[in-house]
Amino acid sequence: MTYLALTPSPPWLSPGDTGWQLTAATLVGLQSVPGLAILYAGLMKRKWALNSAVMVLYAFAATLVVWTLWAYGMSFGRPIPGLPDLLGVPQPVLSEVAEQGRAAIPLLKGAMPDLRFSGAALVYFQFVFAAITVIILGGALLGRLSFKAWALFVPLWITLVYPVGAFMLWGGGWLSQLGAVDYSGGYVIHVAAGVSGVVAAAVVGPRVAGDRENGSPGNLLLAIAGAGLLWLGWNGFNGGDPYFANGDAAAAVLNTNLATGTAMLAWLLLDVFTDRGPRVSGMINGMVAGLVGITPAAGYVNGYGAVAVGLAASAIPWLTMNKLALVGFFRRIDDVLGVMHTHLFAGAIGGLMTGLLASPAMVVYTATRGAGVSVAGLVYGNPRQFLVQVLALLVIVAYDGVATFAIIKLVGALVPLRMTPLELEIGDEAVHRELAMEPAGADS
Repeated sequence: MTYLALTPSPPWLSPGDTGWQLTAATLVGLQSVPGLAILYAGLMKRKWALNSAVMVLYAFAATLVVWTLWAYGMSFGRPIPGLPDLLGVPQPVLSEVAEQGRAAIPLLKGAMPDLRFSGAALVYFQFVFAAITVIILGGALLGRLSFKAWALFVPLWITLVYPVGAFMLWGGGWLSQLGAVDYSGGYVIHVAAGVSGVVAAAVVGPRVAGDRENGSPGNLLLAIAGAGLLWLGWNGFNGGDPYFANGDAAAAVLNTNLATGTAMLAWLLLDVFTDRGPRVSGMINGMVAGLVGITPAAGYVNGYGAVAVGLAASAIPWLTMNKLALVGFFRRIDDVLGVMHTHLFAGAIGGLMTGLLASPAMVVYTATRGAGVSVAGLVYGNPRQFLVQVLALLVIVAYDGVATFAIIKLVGALVPLRMTPLELEIGDEAVHRELAMEPAGADS
């Protein structure tokens, strides 16, 4: 009998980097399915538990199809002629996934290091980031957006909004060429989701008065389980973005947890000492704000910087959620899960604080064949970093807000944006003909 001598992998592939990248991608995927599905179901009124989870499941699957057929190319591919700094060429990646990560689709020079895993790992890792972005956005629209509208909105948003920020900051486009940095998506993911969620919520309109006035969580223990998946899944979120299983990945994971613990404690103590009480929902908000705040900074700041980010990314959104959201224009917007506060504001804070606190001693994207990259913030004598971080924030907010407004208006011209009055009154049973749980005594 003759046996073929097969090598387990080509010389350029690192099993360690590949294994960590696939693990990190799976952790990020678990943040959405089941993490955010469980979190949303627990935080919403019981009549909306199933609908909230189904919106997450649909968005995850729809994004995967769009991503592999054209949106990955728009985010990380060859630049469009005439728009070389803004967007990549839409194209499928289903035949290139066995190639080396960086070569799967040609990138702008300097956009990424020479990666040591296959294109399949890179495509999947970036997919779970795109999926969680639109899922976070959906948290502002729960309890009234029609499923038909959501079914159209998700692929349109992933096509027309997400790739622009991803290409400009991560794919070698204009903002990255200016020197703006976003370690793992404070701008590309969280600011994008926050501003888009607020705009869409303003257009769709609020929930029915009863749901908005009495929106107590249906199952806080379920929400804690979802929040826990989100927290630990974030180790892959920030730990996977060096693209190497190295010291910077470990530092990013430690910084992520340090900032998150600090932020959750800060929110809790603010609640306690303002007589709001040690509320679970507040602790979850603080946790999310900390995770979001450290995301753009995780590999650029040291541990002291992580603590500072956690404090600021918690205290400021606490103030905006408990004060700003109660007045004027902000009160009229029914941002159900507060994505404006815990994602838009927290992501912006983290991105700006990167411009202040990024330490040149932190080295990111270190490859065996290439030099590392370090970033210095204003505190370390580089005021320009803070200025380009401000510019990047303004660009993402302006483009994503305008583009989302156009998309939600287009969807509204094609299908009803809101559920019917009967569906709004009854909830899951009217929308899905199913219930998350049978009522007590249903079998008797």
